[in-house]
Amino acid sequence: MGRRSGGQGHLQEGGVLMSRPRISVAVLLILILGAMVIVNGQVASQQSRPTPNRVLEYNARVALGQQAPVAKRQAVSGGVLQTYLEISGRLPAGVSTSSLITSVSRPVTEGCQNTFVGASGTFLNVRVNQDCSLRRQAEEVIAINPTDSRNLIVGGNDSRIGFNHCGYAWSFDRGKKWGDMVPPFWQFLMLDGHTADACSDPTATFDALGNAYVGGVFFDVAAAASAFLVVKSNAGIGGAFYHTPNSALSFQTYRTNPPGVVANDNNPDVFHDKEFIVADSTPGSPKANRVYATWTRFNFATGAGVGGHSPIYFSQSTDGGATWSAGIAISGANAAICTVFSGSANPNACDQDQGSHPIVGPDGTVYVVFGNGNTPLLGINQVLFTKCPVAADCTNSANWTPPTKVGDLIGTHPTATGANAAGCPVGRQCLPPNGYRAPEFTGMSISADPTNLSRLFVVWWDTRNLAANCTGDFSTATPPCDTDVFLSISSNGGATWGAPINISNAAGNDNNTVQWQSWSAVGPNGTLFIAYYDRKYGSCETTGCSDITLVKRVPNGTLTYFRITTASMPNLVVANNPLQAGFLGDYMWVAVDSGNIAHIVWADTRGRGGTVEEDLYYARTNLTAR
Repeated sequence: MGRRSGGQGHLQEGGVLMSRPRISVAVLLILILGAMVIVNGQVASQQSRPTPNRVLEYNARVALGQQAPVAKRQAVSGGVLQTYLEISGRLPAGVSTSSLITSVSRPVTEGCQNTFVGASGTFLNVRVNQDCSLRRQAEEVIAINPTDSRNLIVGGNDSRIGFNHCGYAWSFDRGKKWGDMVPPFWQFLMLDGHTADACSDPTATFDALGNAYVGGVFFDVAAAASAFLVVKSNAGIGGAFYHTPNSALSFQTYRTNPPGVVANDNNPDVFHDKEFIVADSTPGSPKANRVYATWTRFNFATGAGVGGHSPIYFSQSTDGGATWSAGIAISGANAAICTVFSGSANPNACDQDQGSHPIVGPDGTVYVVFGNGNTPLLGINQVLFTKCPVAADCTNSANWTPPTKVGDLIGTHPTATGANAAGCPVGRQCLPPNGYRAPEFTGMSISADPTNLSRLFVVWWDTRNLAANCTGDFSTATPPCDTDVFLSISSNGGATWGAPINISNAAGNDNNTVQWQSWSAVGPNGTLFIAYYDRKYGSCETTGCSDITLVKRVPNGTLTYFRITTASMPNLVVANNPLQAGFLGDYMWVAVDSGNIAHIVWADTRGRGGTVEEDLYYARTNLTAR
């Protein structure tokens, strides 16, 4: 080892005296310049700020009132926007946490479980997430193990370790008890060399063998990178923990990296959003155990048409989520229904999309429904449908059917043009009086009737029945607001669709009130279940509180209505929770098991100890079944 020889400016290394150079100002300057790197032929400091994602920046600037929204340009999902604003410290001025209620029951080792019990004969409302803090858990998905219906997985946007990190819960006793966690996505390096800042838009599915898969959208807040990742929980684990999908690695279940990579970009003009996965869980299907993914791929620099688009993309995995096929656009083109605002070379491309939902039919056919805005009028959009037949190679865009129109998708509810006490972001459409963001593009779902392979159900909600008092500027709009949930049925595999049926007002009992953010699923006997947020109970339409309603539609068309919540959920507003105000997530979920029992998850604002904050809650239609 070297040692100092004295005060003569020398070092002795291996018995040899060497001069110790004195660093001059000129040399120091050279060293500083030497610390700079060449990137794409240009000199750039290692400390320079990375290029932000233009898709996220556009949405943030609109929400902050710094830019007018571009006509027909779709918005990123609410969870992504909220996370981007929160992490980057750009929530609107004046938001304070001083009014947040902090009196909670003392945490104990049970994991802060909570259950609301109603009167005899009503449903139990069981809290899924076991986080004891007042952090957000919202935007829900539920999946049921086809090999054991007692095994459930619920996902939600989870903020316990930072804004939106995609938490997942599991149950092995049909929802009586839950455990939860944040999956190990965070060793994955994005293409910018960083680990991701956030995860949003949770998704979950089981294959026919009982393997579970979960995923999300991952992104950096101050850089361009975004990705769509999937991890796995092998059969028998049941979602209690997750690991790499790569079964070629030794000790697979001990490894968290690499995840399955569905999409991955470091392009400031590209952002991956609103993704869902679904596995073929029918043992006899020719494509059993394949896992499929659809998502919205925003591209703000297409070089054609209006210069930006957001088509629906598709990818599949045939090796248990380890590898994924190259993403392809499946939203297609149709000159009869997609007439304007194309961002593609084809002027009739159906490419201004958001909010796809994929399912797999009993025979292995893949069905996808999505929202589309290639229409002439603002607020007047459409629900579109496409499918890939079971015999076709779904990785080829040409094998997807041209999109057909299911129905109109009307979004004329009020838009915030300035700051407001309800927490509705500028440029977003919300429901007065509480300011909940209500994106009709992300509240649509599709189901395939297992008793009739030609029969499909699509459910969505929209605002076609709004009166003038509940339109225009959010600051002046007032209840009552009449939004409704609709059902359209196809009897020929999606080639044509029947006229929309107003489900929420089929019995004439919605009282000119709000029903929104619907979801649906069908059981093995063809019974369809539809759940949604509802303001028809008590004085909720004027005060803003809400409930969950479940509609049961048996094959002959008879409808039965159930109030799932044991009591109304209080308003979530700036006055009682400024960080969570205005956001209940972009979707809720319903799944049906082999016994025709419906399982419902939603974001509930009835916090422990009298707080008003968001948690994931669960109920089912038969509470005694084992």
